[in-house]
Amino acid sequence: MTPRAFLRNYTCASCTRAGASAGLALLTTLRSGRFYNRRMNPSLTLTLTLVVALLAHVALKFWLNARQVRHVARHRDAVPVSYAGTVSLADHQKAADYTLAKARLSQIDIALDAAVLLGWTLLGGLDALNQLLLDWMGPGMAQQIALVLGFTLVGGLIGLPLSLMQTFGVEQRFGFNKITPALWFADMAKGLVLGLALGLPLLWVVLWLMQAGGQWWWLWAWGVLVGWQLFLMAIAPNVIMPLFNKFTPLEDESLKARVQALMQRAGFTAKGFFVMDGSRRSSHSNAFFTGFGASKRVVFFDTLLKQLSLAEMEAVLAHELGHFKHKHIVKMMVINFAMTLAGLALLGWLAQQVWFYTGLGVMPNLSGSNDALALVLFMLVTPVFTLFFAPVSSWRSRQQEFEADAYAVLQTPGKDLSSALLKLYQDNASTLTPDPWYVKFYYSHPPASERLLRMKTA
Repeated sequence: MTPRAFLRNYTCASCTRAGASAGLALLTTLRSGRFYNRRMNPSLTLTLTLVVALLAHVALKFWLNARQVRHVARHRDAVPVSYAGTVSLADHQKAADYTLAKARLSQIDIALDAAVLLGWTLLGGLDALNQLLLDWMGPGMAQQIALVLGFTLVGGLIGLPLSLMQTFGVEQRFGFNKITPALWFADMAKGLVLGLALGLPLLWVVLWLMQAGGQWWWLWAWGVLVGWQLFLMAIAPNVIMPLFNKFTPLEDESLKARVQALMQRAGFTAKGFFVMDGSRRSSHSNAFFTGFGASKRVVFFDTLLKQLSLAEMEAVLAHELGHFKHKHIVKMMVINFAMTLAGLALLGWLAQQVWFYTGLGVMPNLSGSNDALALVLFMLVTPVFTLFFAPVSSWRSRQQEFEADAYAVLQTPGKDLSSALLKLYQDNASTLTPDPWYVKFYYSHPPASERLLRMKTA
């Protein structure tokens, strides 16, 4: 039942001239629990479902974090036997302490996320923001866009202290942070401007489709989102990424020759080889591809060039080529697009149910559209339920890493990839002893012990 139909059914004949206010008063009474009607059962059911799911969500995250802390702390004082000759006790303990510090900060993040979710929904935060903007701007597209922007801005401000603690607290303490406060705020300002420039047109189109696209609006919106994402991937290497980092052509001729020979041997082409100034912000390292088809670029962090030998760099690149050889990127995109389609279809149905709003603590607008409300509520509550499916996506990602490792070993000596991976795990302070259940939920890459053992046995 749509919000307008709901109000028509519950407005008495003697109150016709004041139907809107009477309907709003009735909805307020129903939401406060002072009145019960069988037709509102779905609303109460949704409220209870959210509360139970959120409690399970938070309990699961706390439990996984506690397991990780106990497991890493228990193995902190001894290097695993397999790595006793290659990893020093000091490096092992640094990785353990870094993992524990991130886990402790994550505890705060978990509690804060839950409190923010309740504040926006059942405690009336989103409803208050929506009513404030309606009183100020009146119903219409401008009010809906302002609602989404206001929600995003408040959420960003709430998360700002934790972001600062992560960058200038944990990362700084363990020697990984290289970014200055000035550069951090410059990045934030650029991200804000870029988000508005790229996000506002997309938001307007989606909200317009929700209002004017009929019952199949979600299908047209899905097509727009897919096209938009492909467009962003196409312009990212030349337009977006250079706004934040400097890319210079790879000057090491020996490495360039090895990389070109590897790509030719594997049947790949690239538009160029570049070095990114990742050291301006962090001492963490990486290598990756950007772009499509023959326009792909190979990008190395400058920190990676300092950490690995030429043979190890070639092995790392062979691993990245393995992802392309097995079409992991394409498979991931197809799965993400399919999940987006399913999510939008679900949103298309929920947006028409009055209990979806009232069950989450929000009064639907009596005159005007509720599309922005539906969109924000859906974004708020979806993560509560998707966590329970995380082991599936994490497992799939880890299997793809194993496949890419296997491909790299076919293209380059296995000892080069093994030594490169071990160096990367050490330099990034990745613990060698994570909790197995924590790995199942959160690790998109296999732990070092599993990857190295798999390559050794292969």
